[in-house]
Amino acid sequence: MTHQPEPLLPGVLAIDAGNSKTDVALIGADGTIRGTARGGGFAPQRIGGAAAVAGLAPLVEEAAAAAGYPSWSGVLTGHVSACLANADLPVEEEALRAALESHPWGAGNTAVNDTFGLLRAGTDGPRGVAVVCGAGINCVGLLPDGRTARFPALGQLTGDWGGGAGLAGTSMWHAVRSEDGRGGPTALARAIAEHFGLPSAGAVAEAVHLGQLPATRLHEIVRVLFAVAGEGDAVALELIDRQADEIVRLAVVALTRLELLDVPTPVVLGGGVLAARQPLLLDNLTARLAEAAPLAEPRVVVAPPVLGAALLGLDRLGADDRARARLREAYEASRPVAA
Repeated sequence: MTHQPEPLLPGVLAIDAGNSKTDVALIGADGTIRGTARGGGFAPQRIGGAAAVAGLAPLVEEAAAAAGYPSWSGVLTGHVSACLANADLPVEEEALRAALESHPWGAGNTAVNDTFGLLRAGTDGPRGVAVVCGAGINCVGLLPDGRTARFPALGQLTGDWGGGAGLAGTSMWHAVRSEDGRGGPTALARAIAEHFGLPSAGAVAEAVHLGQLPATRLHEIVRVLFAVAGEGDAVALELIDRQADEIVRLAVVALTRLELLDVPTPVVLGGGVLAARQPLLLDNLTARLAEAAPLAEPRVVVAPPVLGAALLGLDRLGADDRARARLREAYEASRPVAA
């Protein structure tokens, strides 16, 4: 039996790697935040799992330096708890876990889809359903015995719609068709053009196509969509209604699969679109959820998503309630004030 060396820092290396940003945190076994770092998005679907994980190394080194370990040998910490976007299938999670294992970061390693991190951030234990509506959309459910409900979340291929990318893309679709006559009128056309300082929504599309406007800026259209909907635009309101319906459909299917539809159960909501707490969306979806699943308990998580990864890591290490409470208090104290 191979002897596992003692970690330099007993505790957790928590990783929340999303589509647009990655947060890394070194957490002591007592729940204290020892060092953090932030970087860009995580895209194993484009560059491969091993390369994506290797790309986390500078962030791990930065967090270690902030914790007082500018260099180290052996194993850095007790456990690596990674909640990763684009780890949509169990086989992808396992491949990414193996990639983590090739680095001297933790004595143990787990890798799960980032929606499981959201679920843990919004609950006190392993029971509930979470829907993330950020750049994309996904849903998971979990029972204490380990049974899960999950979706492939591969976009249109697997029946998904919405999230920031879906809302922005569909807003553009309606805006351009409104301008060229293929669709009905919508104030989205003028609002999108004005937001980017261009003469038309069509010009926005051309600028993205020609590389004059970064495609990553299209997510800004979500804010435009809500502003236009707030002024009563029928098309914008329809898109928000569709998003609310989609979120509730995911939650209800997960609750049904886990036989939780008739049991009081937390339904955790997170991701940038939901964390913005737009009443047009939240009021709509909570009303729908109350009708479809009256015992569901919706709650919006606005704490940094890395909290969920850190809590999962402390769970793995068997940390006590005080450590988890200390960690949660630190992260929830730093959350932005809701608009």
